[in-house]
Amino acid sequence: MDDRQFRNAMGKFATGVTVVATEVDGNVYGMTANAFMSVSLQPKLVVISVAEKAQMLKKIKQSGTFSVNILAAEQKELSMIFAGQLKEHRDVEFEHLGKIPVIPGAIAQITCEVSVAHVEGDHTLFIGKVTNIQLEDGEPLIYYSGKYRKLENDD
Repeated sequence: MDDRQFRNAMGKFATGVTVVATEVDGNVYGMTANAFMSVSLQPKLVVISVAEKAQMLKKIKQSGTFSVNILAAEQKELSMIFAGQLKEHRDVEFEHLGKIPVIPGAIAQITCEVSVAHVEGDHTLFIGKVTNIQLEDGEPLIYYSGKYRKLENDD
């Protein structure tokens, strides 16, 4: 199988869209990610996957903390900014939950301390111990087969 076939197959799994954020020396850094999942309830753990070539890898290692912000359906532009899909500069406002930066309006803000990091293939998996959660009402932004989507209500 070639790389394109593998990517196309992985794209058939519909996911939510997150922005992972961290802060180093007073500067906030973020990246769009859909490689996120819960790991454990006791203790509360999540995992994110960061490419070895991503600048976020070094930043998360430096800070030892990160947030996972599950984006609302109307936050597509934020996803595009942090995925590098928009070339013109846009300022993004962050809030803090505890001392960790989060995206205002995200339907879930999850802050974490890095518990352990595992290098697997061309990515590092960061296991994060959840330190705080804030939830908002709203519909999630969905990503499927290379396109942004919204949930359709069957009610």
